[in-house]
Amino acid sequence: MKKGLESLMYFHNMKRIAVLSLVLCTHYLVGQSAFILPSDTLKKNRVIGVSTGLAGGSIAGMTGLWHLWYKDAEAGNWKFENDAHLWLQMDKVGHFYTAYQLNKTASSLYNWCGVDNIKSTLIGAGYSLGFQTTLEIFDGFSSEWGFSWTDATANLLGTAAYSAQSLIWKEQRIIPKFSSFPSEYAELRPSVLGENFMQQLIKDYNGQTYWLSVSPGSFMKSGSFPKWLCLSIGYSVDAKIVGDEEIYIHQPTDQIYHSSREFLLSLDVDFSKLNIRKPWLKTIVNQFNYLKIPFPALIYSNGQVVGRPLYF
Repeated sequence: MKKGLESLMYFHNMKRIAVLSLVLCTHYLVGQSAFILPSDTLKKNRVIGVSTGLAGGSIAGMTGLWHLWYKDAEAGNWKFENDAHLWLQMDKVGHFYTAYQLNKTASSLYNWCGVDNIKSTLIGAGYSLGFQTTLEIFDGFSSEWGFSWTDATANLLGTAAYSAQSLIWKEQRIIPKFSSFPSEYAELRPSVLGENFMQQLIKDYNGQTYWLSVSPGSFMKSGSFPKWLCLSIGYSVDAKIVGDEEIYIHQPTDQIYHSSREFLLSLDVDFSKLNIRKPWLKTIVNQFNYLKIPFPALIYSNGQVVGRPLYF
């Protein structure tokens, strides 16, 4: 059973690497194109180009994933996998974040094409759910893994988080963000938590923090509070070394590690609301909005509150 759970989580981590790589690469390409700004008129050539690019990238990504993992895996009848108890739900928060970013990226590209806000938002939602759900379906027909309802629910919630704000407010006032810093625990189980920085960035949940950055000024009409300044609520874990166990005993030292949840409060910057006049510079700066920048933070864990002068 333990081997199966380790295999399941290793695969899910690798799958997240592929999806996050697609998101980050798209962000990079958008950021390098200074003209990626909303268009007032519909540009059919852009629509064709963006649609072809997204479809081609998705097909290529799915084909690559199939050959890397699913092709040699034993196929089976459709089944469900209950993995909600693993890793203190950090992987579910990761699904939420990734779905939000996929929706945001696709919607922004169609805004650039001149597609109106409602249509671009719905197209982005379809792209996000379609891409992630396809991966879950692949899992469902694999005898080793299975379709995860909790993954699918997190995907839906992340997509809805972007779409609802875009349709109701026509802007993003509550933004999911990500930060990471190497933890001391990866060296205890490098095969699971990562053997180098890039692997740990995705696989070591102890070093990851997911945030919701809220702009209070966006809810105020007076303009007395700057819209770019955010309060940020974070979630992370500490000493979570085994996915389905709360206690880990390290051999040969016999040191005992007790895993725990961490809730954080900090400040942040919404780069999209900074008053930058040059369109090309604003476009590039906006691409950093998927990351939480370091700020002082309060951390609540195990009934205690501690402060950090600078939290990454």
